[in-house]
Amino acid sequence: MRNDLRRVPREAGFALFAVAAVVLLAGCGGPYPQSALDPASDFATRLDDLFRGIFFWAVIVFVLVEGALLVAVFRFRDREGKRRPEAVHGNTILEISWTLAPAIVLVLIAVPTFRTIWDVDRPTRDPDALVVEVIGHQWWWEFRYPEYGIVTANEMHVPVGRTIDVRLTSADVIHSFWFPRAGGKRDVLPGHENHLWFTMDSTGVFPGQCAEFCGLSHALMKMELVASSPAAFAEWVAVQQRPAVGTGAAPVPADSLAAVSEETLPGDTLSAELRQILETGQQKFLQSGCIACHRIAGTPAAGVLGPDLTHVGSRRKIAAGILDNTPENMAAWLRDPTTVKPGSLMPNLNLDEDTIRTLVAYLESLK
Repeated sequence: MRNDLRRVPREAGFALFAVAAVVLLAGCGGPYPQSALDPASDFATRLDDLFRGIFFWAVIVFVLVEGALLVAVFRFRDREGKRRPEAVHGNTILEISWTLAPAIVLVLIAVPTFRTIWDVDRPTRDPDALVVEVIGHQWWWEFRYPEYGIVTANEMHVPVGRTIDVRLTSADVIHSFWFPRAGGKRDVLPGHENHLWFTMDSTGVFPGQCAEFCGLSHALMKMELVASSPAAFAEWVAVQQRPAVGTGAAPVPADSLAAVSEETLPGDTLSAELRQILETGQQKFLQSGCIACHRIAGTPAAGVLGPDLTHVGSRRKIAAGILDNTPENMAAWLRDPTTVKPGSLMPNLNLDEDTIRTLVAYLESLK
């Protein structure tokens, strides 16, 4: 009985160790979409190289220190009949060694660190860089392309192989701009312009987010970096420069909310029913409180407080990256924004279902 009682704590300890090991190893999985250890730009590669260099020296220090500790523990442990080891004090070689070794390691870490900081913590020197003005809002991101006259929200499109000159400021509180696979974090400050530059070397969609607590929906302030080939980026620019008003969508049944087709129809081929739905949706948009905050090029809507919706139907996400851009999610967002995003500055306009249906059809048609 006594042996059984002794065995229980031991078995419980082994079980606890096994669970802890599983949890620890689970953190070594991947790939993780927001990992700074998988760089996709020159800026991120510089930071990753610096991290790996520091990690290399940290491993060496760990092995030497822990190795010396283990040697001392086992070699000089107290045993019956063993003479107490002689204390060593004032050994000049030892004193010099353990003073000089850390100093050398610190220099080997400090030199590349300062070089990297001086290289990346400055505006770009590339005269052909693409300027992207980033404005942080509670709780969404605005992207402006002065070279092309484009304004979009929560999606930053860039071409691979061209330097991107990111100029950061805030419309309200302090935010932090961070695409882990593109570069380091940068504070986004009201009344001050910060700089960040990088050149993407891989195509793809890279998630990012605000990395500085900025209020109730800070964790829901997401964004995406869409890196594409120069040809694909030029095509995106051409689409964004076109007026979105007048594009079409697949028919939306009057009794249900249906998906809007990706194959939009030219405005002159729309069915009479669909044309009426879209025209009603536009009228509802212009007559409601939407125009107080939002802008749609080619219409009287010229608000500046909320995201530009000129091409909202072509975006991958809505509500600052937390919802896929589908009619169902758009309807949920219009129905009650504060339920989707707590603290949202977009008010609940108490829209009826018919108004929501026509607004969704209209907004999804803005490609």
